[in-house]
Amino acid sequence: MTGTLFLIPNTLGYSEGQQEGLLAKIIPDTVQAMTAQLNYFVAENAKTTRAYLKLLGQHHPLKLAMQEIQISELNVNTPTQALEGLLQPLLQGHDVGLISEAGVPAVADPGANLVRLAHQNDITVRPLVGPSSLLLGLMGSGLNGQSFAFHGYLPTDAALRAKRIKELEDRSKKEKQTQLLIETPYRNTAMLEALATHCNPSSLICVATDLSLPTESIMTLNAADWKKRISSSQLPDFHKKPTVFLFLAN
Repeated sequence: MTGTLFLIPNTLGYSEGQQEGLLAKIIPDTVQAMTAQLNYFVAENAKTTRAYLKLLGQHHPLKLAMQEIQISELNVNTPTQALEGLLQPLLQGHDVGLISEAGVPAVADPGANLVRLAHQNDITVRPLVGPSSLLLGLMGSGLNGQSFAFHGYLPTDAALRAKRIKELEDRSKKEKQTQLLIETPYRNTAMLEALATHCNPSSLICVATDLSLPTESIMTLNAADWKKRISSSQLPDFHKKPTVFLFLAN
């Protein structure tokens, strides 16, 4: 009999000195308790995952000592042929927890490949409740939550980025669909400037930063108003902070 692959949510980040409080507010107690009973994990980074489990263990005693817990890494550098090996504990009957660096695993996350392989091997997959920056951003944006699409990162080349923004805006107008994007945090300003410049003045743009954290900020304005704020240096406090960008042709 095979084990179960649990998809375990992580927080979306920590404010210094507030890790414990955030864990209690963001990760349901039942999820914490279930995670504490697992011996095997797959994660993007073993070191940060051990820190997360150590924090969790302060409230729910871990089944094994920290040094006995097995954590295998799965990230963008993991070759496809290594996935079979990550599946072995499950095939041997052990439950395994898949943990992302932030938020829910398998969404904009390399863990999706392991989940697909688990289904192909008739392994039960159980997603657990936790924070998703994409859904939180959509919820707080005021944009269309009935039809939306996530596109990940846009090209870094300015011309290609401008072209892609116009393509997505055309799609947004045609389908009345909210477009979701992310960016490397140190390029947040460049992303907002590109959206404000290349979207139609009436298109709505939302900038959602540090979602679920005490420093959370969500602001939706049309492109024309964002351009005014940019020209007067009234930018959101989002430099080097995880941010979701959303826009809707209007």
